[in-house]
Amino acid sequence: VARTMGKLQSKISFHTTKYRAEGSVGQTGPAGASRQHSPAHTDAVTSVAALKPDLCVSGGRDKSVAVSSWRSGAALRRFTGHEREVTKVTSALNSSRVFSASRDKTVMMWELHGPSRPSQHFPGHDLVVTGLAVSPDASQLCTGSRDNTVCKWDTETGECLGRAAISRNLVTHLCWVPGEPYVIQTSEDKTTRVWDSRELQVAHTFPAKQHIQTCCDVSQDGRYCLSSSSGSAGHGAEATLWDLRQTRGRVCEYKGHFQTTTSCVFLPRSPTLAPSIATSSSDSTVKVWDQGTAGRG
Repeated sequence: VARTMGKLQSKISFHTTKYRAEGSVGQTGPAGASRQHSPAHTDAVTSVAALKPDLCVSGGRDKSVAVSSWRSGAALRRFTGHEREVTKVTSALNSSRVFSASRDKTVMMWELHGPSRPSQHFPGHDLVVTGLAVSPDASQLCTGSRDNTVCKWDTETGECLGRAAISRNLVTHLCWVPGEPYVIQTSEDKTTRVWDSRELQVAHTFPAKQHIQTCCDVSQDGRYCLSSSSGSAGHGAEATLWDLRQTRGRVCEYKGHFQTTTSCVFLPRSPTLAPSIATSSSDSTVKVWDQGTAGRG
């Protein structure tokens, strides 16, 4: 059954500590109160991504990128250089390279143990950059924008290796398939595409949904991808599970949000829990779903 976390209360019936590292920021004290830490940003946080098992990277409207510790809650590094708000951040897991996209139409690369200035700069889009995905070895980067284009970059040289444009393809999110040359992309044209990064061509397009696709994620085994939909008043706002390897079709839908589903993610696998996903929504809730039963089990 889908479980919902709202603004004021949590009704998750399993132990959420299974998703936390030992000694993590989310642990509560004897009184059940979460520990508080200094803000990583001076304005709204727009994006967050895992960097290492104990580190995360975030971007904000304050135009900065911050690296914080899951365990202590402290902001360990802060990078500045963008002229407008940061829209997306990402990194290759366990890499020391951090990437950020911005409304200033550029992407920047930062070295975790390097100077506070960017180590590489990727200009080339004509509008805000809204999609960002890095290859598992951090050697290549794919970016997407509201200018209808997807670009591929060499992270060492900053060279643009390819640029593909599709009419009305306003990119909302990108994610790289683990161990594969494929990149998943969601769009305001209501579709989810699979790009072959080698030639930067569309390898597959899933059937269009009824609403804008806002976000996507890929399972760690590379078998499935998720996309989430905009919506309102209980119409739309679903997440959809797609098969990447066999049928390349829709597996199931997760329905229950009343407004736009803004994000979707596969939760870490656990020997004691069935495969699960989480979705967040403009209706102020986070829902956790059983991946295989779409919340109906």
